[in-house]
Amino acid sequence: MATQMFEGRGHAAVYQKYRFAPGKELQQTILSYLQEKKVIPAELAVDVGCGSGQGTQFLGEHFKKVVGTDISEAQIQEARDTPCMPNISYLVCPAEELPFQDASVDVLTSFTAAHWFDFAKFMREAERVVKPGGCVAISTYTVDMSLRYGDCSEKLTKVFRECWDTILKHAHNRLKYVLEDYKEIFEALPFPDKKRITDIYDQIPMTVEGVVGYMESASPYQTFMKNDPKAATSLLQETEKRMLETMGVSSRETPVEFWVRHVCVLGCK
Repeated sequence: MATQMFEGRGHAAVYQKYRFAPGKELQQTILSYLQEKKVIPAELAVDVGCGSGQGTQFLGEHFKKVVGTDISEAQIQEARDTPCMPNISYLVCPAEELPFQDASVDVLTSFTAAHWFDFAKFMREAERVVKPGGCVAISTYTVDMSLRYGDCSEKLTKVFRECWDTILKHAHNRLKYVLEDYKEIFEALPFPDKKRITDIYDQIPMTVEGVVGYMESASPYQTFMKNDPKAATSLLQETEKRMLETMGVSSRETPVEFWVRHVCVLGCK
């Protein structure tokens, strides 16, 4: 069974507010592969483990029909409450039990979620529902992020990473699949034509508030918050203060560049 980490309504609301959509480089990597394999234009794309729908919205611009699925009712409610294109819909179901007919899906995606799935069962479902000639795109951003702002980028990144490293001490053991750049997920994909790209870099437009909110949305932080709410809250408050001091600004709305590295597993059946 999948590991469930994003169930609470409060967590889902933070997730919806602060999680970012796939960056331009990741989008282009996926779209270029799908064009190369001639599955665009396509009828149906399914986004598994869609959370509050950030990746699903991107797919809506390129496919006739898009369905986002997630095991969390709270996450799906957040997705449904967010304005979206009329060709996008959402439903609650496990990644390992997709309610689609055999060979009915043109493109199956998962953004920053597959490490929570039961790989063997999910891959069997992918094999079952994807059409012959259809594709999968399974991606995640990694934990080695950096911040850029004027001439204090190095100091700002150091402040961020000190906080991030403390948060990651509370990470679930399934984070190892992210730390290994989805190698095991790539090896589990049963499609003969597949590749893994580990060096996709994206600049995500953010504010100081957004960076702190992103850390709050992370599952290790939510675990930290349950175990020691005072320490967890204090960590983010102190980190935000240090970031603002390092940047020499007072507003949480000050823009920063948030750089992430993506890993993407692509396959064609």
